Parts: sequence; structure tokens; C-alpha cells
Amino acid sequence: MAQQNDTKALHRLIRFISSLAVDSFFHEVRVIGGENVPKHGPIIVTATHHNMMLDPVILSVGFPYQRMLNYWSKASLFAHPVMRWILFSSGNIPVDRKSKDRQVLFKGTIEALSKGEAVALFPEGTSYTEPRIMQVKDGAAWAAMEYAKWKTESPDRAGLKEVTIIPASIVYTNKSKYRSSVIMEFGRPISLDPYKEQFFSGVEGAPRAAVKRLTRSIERELVEASINAPDWDTLYAARMARDLLWEQDRSIKLDDFVTISQTLVDLFSTSDITPNFRSAKRHLLAYYSLLQSSHLSNSVLTSLPLPRSLDPNTPATVPGRLYTLLILIRDSISALVQLPFFFIPLLVHSPVYVMGRFGAKLVEDEEETQAQNKVAFGLLSLLLIYPAMFFFLWAMFWYTRIGALLAASMVYLFAVYHIKMIDSNYERAKRFIAAWRVLVGVWTPKRWDLSLPALSQYMSPRTPPANPWIDRPISPNPKPSDGDQTRQWSDSPTDFQLQKEPPVNERPARRPPSRRLVRHVLRSRVEAMNALAGFFDHLARASRNKKVKASPHLARMYGGEVIESTSECGADGSLPEGWRYASEVIAFLKKRGAKIPTLGHGPLRDEWALSSEGEGYTTGEEQEWARQIPRGTDN
Repeated sequence: MAQQNDTKALHRLIRFISSLAVDSFFHEVRVIGGENVPKHGPIIVTATHHNMMLDPVILSVGFPYQRMLNYWSKASLFAHPVMRWILFSSGNIPVDRKSKDRQVLFKGTIEALSKGEAVALFPEGTSYTEPRIMQVKDGAAWAAMEYAKWKTESPDRAGLKEVTIIPASIVYTNKSKYRSSVIMEFGRPISLDPYKEQFFSGVEGAPRAAVKRLTRSIERELVEASINAPDWDTLYAARMARDLLWEQDRSIKLDDFVTISQTLVDLFSTSDITPNFRSAKRHLLAYYSLLQSSHLSNSVLTSLPLPRSLDPNTPATVPGRLYTLLILIRDSISALVQLPFFFIPLLVHSPVYVMGRFGAKLVEDEEETQAQNKVAFGLLSLLLIYPAMFFFLWAMFWYTRIGALLAASMVYLFAVYHIKMIDSNYERAKRFIAAWRVLVGVWTPKRWDLSLPALSQYMSPRTPPANPWIDRPISPNPKPSDGDQTRQWSDSPTDFQLQKEPPVNERPARRPPSRRLVRHVLRSRVEAMNALAGFFDHLARASRNKKVKASPHLARMYGGEVIESTSECGADGSLPEGWRYASEVIAFLKKRGAKIPTLGHGPLRDEWALSSEGEGYTTGEEQEWARQIPRGTDN
């Protein structure tokens, strides 16, 4: 067959180009558990899928031993011989989804595995943005078991190696943010031996039951290597707490990022764990939302020489107008000093930044598509810029062979120089913009601030729209109350409704200028830190045996307890419950660099959020501020 002599030349070319795009967009791709991936032999890689086309790009670029990965494609695309060669050469294998015979359905997969190749699948079925893994389908398990069945059907195939399933979790520190990082963790290899007897038994329903068990094992491995929250509010509160406990974006080691994040998610999933649990969660969500609305970040605010906010024991001072002006002048001078060394790379790559930003604007409400568009639009720009640079330099060397080599080397070194320079200059640019916004917000009269009633809509984080391709549990329609405007007739053969109002297309609220939010952001920052300090103070003063909710794998790992469900995991929706001791959780966070605040000397005052002219919040306004913080976020 054509694919037997195929060298995957297109796959290598695509992977090389993709690696350039990945290195340009992401600061680092950290691979964990690479020792779990066999260097040779048939494997099925089951990866999480939460960032569109970037997931297969990251998986292929960072896969251990540079093994070639084969991805599923529709069998109908392989009909034309030329298209067939292109697809096989670029790392695609056919899947005949119309066939009811699974041996025919997975024929391309079985052929690839029989040659000892690697097949990569995304068992969630679609890319989506949710606070947790929502579904893991049976396709990967069926493919693995059908290969095992095919292997045992003929004695000639006895010498073929057994297939192993390798779970892979791809976690982004901020999946739509430029120069963020990626953690790709490979879980424990899953052998098919525990499932073969049931699958080959011949008992009716046994093969499907074995596949379901295998799917649950895959799901368990993926969950343990990723971040999963029960809802968006819990995830956002945990993110905000993480940003306050670790001041800078990269102050958390990537090896610990998932474990730390899941620990905080579990902590804020334990309802009423402290007397101020609900209040702390509200304040964290309010600050998180205001940061999103003002285009600021806590790490950037922390980097500015404003009065300290992460240590409630340090008295706060007022950032006067002159003081904030000096901050802006200092950062401006710092940026100008570095600018000559970065000006030419910045000028040459400016179309890349412009096109990347344009691509993100096209899908502003789709977080999982923003990074894909940024990378795709930026890569297209680079494919125009770098060849043009090459031919320009080559012309200067009179189109000689040595000139071509020198021109290619210069273009490559220029690209590396740009990547090396971008991180420090990008962070410096963000600080400069933040300092400017803080300066403008402090200098403008207080009457220009957004009013507290108008502020309420910006104090609740926006949640991404639900993905229609996710299989969600269907709950029966509740019985309508007397006050409902819509009455349903349950005895009708269809869901017939009366007085159903058409959906209203509401335009998203327009974000206000950041200058109108600066004082509110600074005030909310102090409130969030005080609330977090109180939360940990209550937790630290609790009894030594105080328990907090924990993911089962973390409970086992750190000396907690796991209460196993009475039925098999997933059979009736019941799951094991894990617990960790509060004292151990606090020690765990401190050991990994968390600067846990304390209210030992009383709460932080918020005068520094005011201007130097004494423009502040009166007692009545403070009470109004507290009322504006949304309370619908408590669980």
C-alpha cells in the first residue's frame, strides 16, 4: 500500500513549522512523565482537548522521542490517490464512521498499530471550554480492544506487540495569553490485560461493559493530571487566590502548577469550611472580574512599586499623584533604555502582533479559539516575513550558495534573538501600560469614577457559553409554578409550549474605560487580600484534625483519606470522596512558595486606593460597596 513506504515527510515538515509557532507564542512547554511513553511499539495516546488545533500541535511537537503520531480523519477524504498520499504523509489514518463493523471502522488504526506506530486520539470528542472534563467517549477503548481482538484471530499475528494506552493531559497556564506556558503530562500506561477476558467472553453485553471499564480508567488518568472544578465560580476563585498567593506569573514551578491549582480548587469546593468562606469567595470573584474588565492583572499591579498589598501586616499608604507620576517616568525611562536593542525586531514582527490581535478579535467570546487564531494568523505573517528577509539578504550576497547559507543563518538567528528579547520587553511593556492606567485613574477626579450601582455588572466574572456538542445529563423538566409565564403540557406527545417568548439577542455590556475602574480595582484588591487572609487565619486556627475536601488522588498522595463509593466508579454517578487535613494543605502551599497572608495586626486599610487629595469612600459608600459584591456566587 502507499502508506507502507511513506516516510511521513509532510508530518516532519508540519511539525517543524509548528514548533516555530509554538516557541514564538508560548514561553515554555513542560513535558512531565515522558518516561511513561514507550520508545517503540504500538500505543494509543488519549489526550485532553481544550484548545482547538493547538492541542494536536502541542502533542506532536512535544511528544517524547519525537515519535510520529497518527490522527483520525474521515475515510472519505482518502478516496483520491494524491489526497491519500498527502494525508498519510502528514500523519492521518482513515476512520470509516459509516461502517457498523468495528473491524472496518478501525481498519486504518489497526494497520498503523500493527506496524508499531503511535495513534493519537482526543476521547472527549470535541474541543471545549469548561471548568472540568465533561465527557470521555469510548472510541479509544473500542479501538484498543478491537486491535487486541484482531491480533488474537490469527496465529500469524501472535508475534505482534500488545497495544498500550498512554493518557496525556494538556494544561495551559492561560490558554489564550501570549507567552504563557503549557504543561503536558503523560499518565501511567494502561494495559489491556484486565479487560480482555470480559471482552472476549462472548457473553452478551460483555464487550461493551469491558470498554466502559477501560474508558473509566482513561478518564481517571486524565482527571488526575488536569484541573477540575465543580463550577466556574469555584475555578475563578481558586485562580484569584493562586494569583494572590504567588505574586508573579511564573513564580509557580510548572511541575507543581496542576497540583497547586487543584488543591486550591478543592479548598474552595469545601462549602462553609471557615466562617468567612462565602465572603472570601465573593471578594475573590469581585476582584477577578474587575481585573478582567480593566485589562489589568494582579501580577502587573504587584510589580509596580505601589504600597504593599500582599502583606496585611505592612501599613498601607496613599499613592499620591506625584508618586504615580514618578512610577510612570521610571518605567518610561526603563523602556526607552531597552528599546534600541528591541526596536528592529519589534518593527519587523509588528505585522505578526497586529494580525494575531486581529485574529483574536474575530473570536473575542470564544476563549478556546483565540490562541489558535493568534498562532495561525501570526504564523501566516511569519511565513511571509521570513522568506522575504531571506531573499533580501540572499540578494545582498549575489545569490551564491554560501550567500544562501549565510542568509538562512541570519534569519534564524534573528528569530531566536526576537524570542529571547520578547519576554523581558513584553513584561516591561505590560508594566508601563499598567502604570499609565493607574496614573490616569488616580489623577482623574473621583466624580469620573464609575458609580457603584453601575459597577455591579463588572463584579461578576463572565462565564463562557455552553458548548452544544457536550453530552450533558438531561434532567426532567420541573413542574411549573403558578407564577411561570410558560406552561407545559406533560401529556402532549411533543414538548408543546404556550406563550413561549422568542430569545432576546442581548449585546454584551461595553467595557468602560479602565480609568473609571482603577480606584475600584485597587480597593477590591485590598478587600480580596483581607478576605483571603481571614480565610487562612480561620483555617490555621482550626483543630489539627480539620478536614477539607480533596480530589481522591491528592488525598492518597498527601496522607489524606478516601471514602470509596459503594458502587463501581461511574456506574450510578457516585464517585469516591477524598479529604485532606487543613494543616497539611497549608504546609503544602507554603512549601511550594505561597505567601499566605495573615491578619495578625489587623486588616489592611484601603487608603492607598484613594487619591492624594483625600478623595475617599465614606462609611456609607463602604457599606454600599459591600452590598454591590454579588452574592449569587456562593454554593
